Amino acid sequence: MRWLRLLLVVLAGLLAFFQYRLWVGEGGSRSVARLEQQVQQQTRENTGLQQRNDALAAEVEDLKSGEAAVEERARSELGMIKPGETFYRVVEPEGSAPVAQPEGDVAAAEPVENPAP
Repeated sequence: MRWLRLLLVVLAGLLAFFQYRLWVGEGGSRSVARLEQQVQQQTRENTGLQQRNDALAAEVEDLKSGEAAVEERARSELGMIKPGETFYRVVEPEGSAPVAQPEGDVAAAEPVENPAP
C-alpha cells in the first residue's frame, strides 16, 4: 500500500513537471505563439520586399527594352529637352515667399529656347 502511495506521488510530480514544460518551458505554447508571430511578421516583410523586387525588375526590363523609359528618366532627373522644344523656367521674385499658382499659369515664366543641334 505504501508503494502505491509513493507511485501516485511520483506520477503526480511527473504530471506537474510535464504540464509546466508544456505551458511555460522551452518549446511550450508561449514559445510556439511567439514563433508564429515572428513567422507572420517575416511573411509580411517578405511580401513587401517581393513587391519591391518585382517593381525594380519591371523597371530594369523597361529600361533595357524601351526608349520611352530612358527618355522619361532623362527628362525628370537630368532636365533634358528635345530639339525644338521650349523649356520654361519659373523664376520667383527675390525676397517674397513662394506663391502657389494654378498649373498652366505661365505669367512668371521665361522661355529658354533649345537650339537645334
